[in-house]
Amino acid sequence: MPIILILSGPNLNLLGQRQPEIYGTATLADHMNRAKQTAAELGFEVESLQAQSSGEIVTAIHNARSRCAAIIINPGALTHFSWSLNDALATFSGPIVEVHLSNPATRDPWRHESVVAPVASGSIVGFGAKGYTFAINAVATLLADKK
Repeated sequence: MPIILILSGPNLNLLGQRQPEIYGTATLADHMNRAKQTAAELGFEVESLQAQSSGEIVTAIHNARSRCAAIIINPGALTHFSWSLNDALATFSGPIVEVHLSNPATRDPWRHESVVAPVASGSIVGFGAKGYTFAINAVATLLADKK
């Protein structure tokens, strides 16, 4: 089965505890379980990694280049300044979908710019727990269109 790699940035391990009024009460494990279920229904396997540093995420992107069909990434705060993520993602040839549970454009001004968006196939923002399901479906559509 083709593999979709889901990458989660700093502090996303605290989902369900950290600012539930913004991010909801679902944990990262809840999101990943839902994503895995949706992916399996569409014929995909999901691997996931949550990391507190951009270096770990960059390494995972490099390792995905020859193994994974697509990447879904919620870089957290790295979205706004980690050019190393931009550079690494630019080397990946499959679909890349950026996901944010909240809508960064409606939040603090420093959150309005994404350095990931220019190298992503698209972004899904502001849909809370449904964002990962939407991203899996987007990846499936993009990969089907390539055939």
